[in-house]
Amino acid sequence: MNFDQILSAIGGFGRYQKILYVWICLPQILLAFHMMVSIFTGATPPHRCRGFNSSSVAADLSSVPGSVNFSLLYSPCSSTGVPLQDNRTERVPCGRGWVYSQDTFQSTTVTEWDLVCDKAGLNSLGSSIYMFGLLVGSVLFGAMADRYGRRFVLLLSIALQTVFGVAVAFAPNFLVYMILRFLVGATISGVIINAFVLGTEWTCTKRRMLAGIITDYAFGLGYMLLAGVAYLIRDWRKLQLAISAPGFLLIFYIWVVPHSARWLLANDRREEAIALLRKAALVNGRVLPPVTQVEKCEIIGRRTQSYSAVDLVRTPQMRKRALILFYIWFVNVLVYYGLSLGVSRLGTDLYLNQFVFGLVEIPARTLVLLVLPRSRRLSQTGFLAIGGLACLLMLTVPEGQPNVVTGLAMLGKFGITASFAVIYVYTAEIFPTVIRQTGIGVSCMFARIGGVLAPIINMLDTHNSTIPLVIFGISPLLGAVLALALPETANRPLPDTVEDVENWDMMRSLPAKDNPEKCESVSQSASSTEELELQHLASQI
Repeated sequence: MNFDQILSAIGGFGRYQKILYVWICLPQILLAFHMMVSIFTGATPPHRCRGFNSSSVAADLSSVPGSVNFSLLYSPCSSTGVPLQDNRTERVPCGRGWVYSQDTFQSTTVTEWDLVCDKAGLNSLGSSIYMFGLLVGSVLFGAMADRYGRRFVLLLSIALQTVFGVAVAFAPNFLVYMILRFLVGATISGVIINAFVLGTEWTCTKRRMLAGIITDYAFGLGYMLLAGVAYLIRDWRKLQLAISAPGFLLIFYIWVVPHSARWLLANDRREEAIALLRKAALVNGRVLPPVTQVEKCEIIGRRTQSYSAVDLVRTPQMRKRALILFYIWFVNVLVYYGLSLGVSRLGTDLYLNQFVFGLVEIPARTLVLLVLPRSRRLSQTGFLAIGGLACLLMLTVPEGQPNVVTGLAMLGKFGITASFAVIYVYTAEIFPTVIRQTGIGVSCMFARIGGVLAPIINMLDTHNSTIPLVIFGISPLLGAVLALALPETANRPLPDTVEDVENWDMMRSLPAKDNPEKCESVSQSASSTEELELQHLASQI
């Protein structure tokens, strides 16, 4: 028997797996907190040069001959200096710091370390460094998981995320703050990768996609809850502590989170694997097959030939599809985080916007479940087009109508979230089995580059507010056009080799592979069991 047959025999998505997914979903809420908290902790409230209280303003006015434009005294990055002729005053940089409005925030990293004016770019740099931490963490903790096991690395990542997250609340300066945020980002990748892989390795193929969407819903719940937590806690250090400290409550994971039986078998730890499988069968009300069959279980999907990332671009058809997929991954993450991190610029209630931005993820992912079985290509194109057009339409809204701009931003977030849900399924079906995981891994690298660039592009808003929206609008529209050049994979056989990709026209005439109707039946072959293992990996990068 292969492992999927054993898994089907003991219950492919029974009570044991459902309990496991509860444990997997809880950290997703904390992940959403850490991913989006910079919207509040790094917010820039209205500010002006220090010293412009009523008495100092009166003194400044008395020293300036004739009339003066009073509003100039409140320039956020300069102050009046020596009076000049023609009722003008010389503008000089703020020499005594800034005064910040406390109508919305008691304190942020911006107000504490004066990350405004000449140092405003440091705020966006901090967000980019955090995103870079995700990139480093995926490489580091992904490799560790293959060597030391999913459970160990998952527990280690949660522990480090909690410790570093709490430490961020006590950062003495901005440099230490950025370093700690980088480390938090790295550990988040460790949680994302290993939590989902652990779940998929315990779940039958038929329910694997649905189980992955469940964890996405948990992330959306955390997205919405953050708005309420931030509304109640307006001090950035207390807010950072509030979202990080609950991680200590997950210490009971040491006793409840199991190893991956598949990983144990692959690493010749068969006695431990048999004990876990027997426990899962007992919880699911099933009977474990004879131990002799389990001991002879072969972990399917092992490669007999070595492949590398070069094979993604070695042949014409594979190269075309790979480059298009890389670009779409990049665009999805770029626009997703560009809109998410730019929510404070919409001009309406920040906390309400944050809540709705999280809320729209629920119907977006639900719609994907309805339309994806009909067409992967048209779904990808349509959702990218919605996201891009919504961003461009924001440029046409006259000033003074922030509600309309907010509505279009929500529509753009809806489209790009749905597009994101499509792309990791679509990618798993386009790349052939022999380089599927390699292709998804390289795609994730391009996605994280988009995450690093998103805060930098948002920073351009201070120079020209149209530049970020033009980029966030045109980029997905180009991706929508390119997606039309990809093959339709809905209900079609999956390619197993690069030659299958090059001979796609002949493959289209073949009937689709049969899928199991129930989790209790025998699972698919190696090509289908591997196809979704990493589908969720990039959905929250």
